[in-house]
Amino acid sequence: MSAQQITTAQLNAEQDVRTEPPAQLLRLATAGSVDDGKSTLVGRLLFDTKSVLADQIDAVTRASVDKGLSTPDLSLLVDGLRAEREQGITIDVAYRYFATPKRSFVLADTPGHVQYTRNTVSGASTAQLVILLVDARKGVIEQTRRHAAVLALLGVPRLVLAVNKIDLVDDPATVFAEISAEFNELTTRLGWSPEDVLEIPVSALHGDNVASRSDNTPYYDGPSLIEHLESVPVDADSTGAHSIGLRFPVQYVIRPRTAEYPDYRGYAGQIAAGSVAPGDEVVVLPSGVRTIVERIDTPDGELAVAQVGRSVTLILADEVDISRGDIIAAAGDAPEPLDSFDATVCWLGDKPLRPGARLLLKHGTRTTQAIVGALIERFDEQRLAADPNPDALELNDIGRIAVRVAEPIAADDYRINRHTGSFLLIDPAGGNTLAAGLVGDVLTAVEVGAGV
Repeated sequence: MSAQQITTAQLNAEQDVRTEPPAQLLRLATAGSVDDGKSTLVGRLLFDTKSVLADQIDAVTRASVDKGLSTPDLSLLVDGLRAEREQGITIDVAYRYFATPKRSFVLADTPGHVQYTRNTVSGASTAQLVILLVDARKGVIEQTRRHAAVLALLGVPRLVLAVNKIDLVDDPATVFAEISAEFNELTTRLGWSPEDVLEIPVSALHGDNVASRSDNTPYYDGPSLIEHLESVPVDADSTGAHSIGLRFPVQYVIRPRTAEYPDYRGYAGQIAAGSVAPGDEVVVLPSGVRTIVERIDTPDGELAVAQVGRSVTLILADEVDISRGDIIAAAGDAPEPLDSFDATVCWLGDKPLRPGARLLLKHGTRTTQAIVGALIERFDEQRLAADPNPDALELNDIGRIAVRVAEPIAADDYRINRHTGSFLLIDPAGGNTLAAGLVGDVLTAVEVGAGV
């Protein structure tokens, strides 16, 4: 298809896409190994859903011609960094927004290289579905198994295995069946049920089974990728944010001290779980002081109720000593503040983690000093087995550790709530993120599912 044809098709269909607002939002992410075709697939999704402007298509077409290609290289739509274009790999997490008449999407396009596993953890941490790509010529490889283990730990509820470049193998039906069987065994052992995992043979380059079902894959009778993304049930509670009471990390204390607002004291932040309404009894953590919500302020006026995800300012009935980092929680099911706990971490630092490391821990809006105690076990994502008492955790290792903090944190178990059950370990000297952490015994839950 020529650049002019692509541009015309893009413009002709834009109005159709925008006539009705999408009914739901699906948060998804991509994962996979280097050269599996993630960028091409994401570019194809953007193009097929008419989410790319005409001048972007023109720029990609010109760049493709300069590279000696006869068709536009859709991966250039998403590899925005110069280093990504030069190397042909994805380095950073980029968020893409697209929509169909049935649903809107926020997609985290994550890197595939082993050294950027940290970016995959970040991009998939809030995903309701992850598209995991494999090259049909290579099948399920080490990085596939690593990504599947990370996604299981993060509690991603649904997976799609996109068996890409299916047009490049001699016996696609057999290859697809073998890869699907191996992947199903892996995901079952990691705790997913079969109805939450779907395998689709695709060719991102040619568009087979991306927007519509392809005649080139008669052995496959399932939906296309976009059809599945439009119809898969959206679990609004995939993070656990609706299943527990209020969790409100205080980000800022508002005290104007003006003639108009001489005594105003509001606590601003974003609701991480539950909901809140005037009259609700709440407890301030970690102090444990109880009070009543008097009012909910927003720039547009007061609210009768505020749900998870809403940024608001809470006015309380009593003058309470509250500062940034505290959590205002529902009095009925507030978590017990923790000064020591076990956690599962994905180590992202270049230098290994050893017992006794002194780091900073960031949980919600609170940052406190932390000491790593025992390294309880390291999870081998290839064998789906645990190695007890490792000497260290190396880059990309997953392990369970003991942590002690200088100031208590009001954390939930990660399996109860992904927002308030996660934290970061930070280098106190350079400020670099060294680990993504999950509060509780998440690793053991995965090991039990894996039959360890």
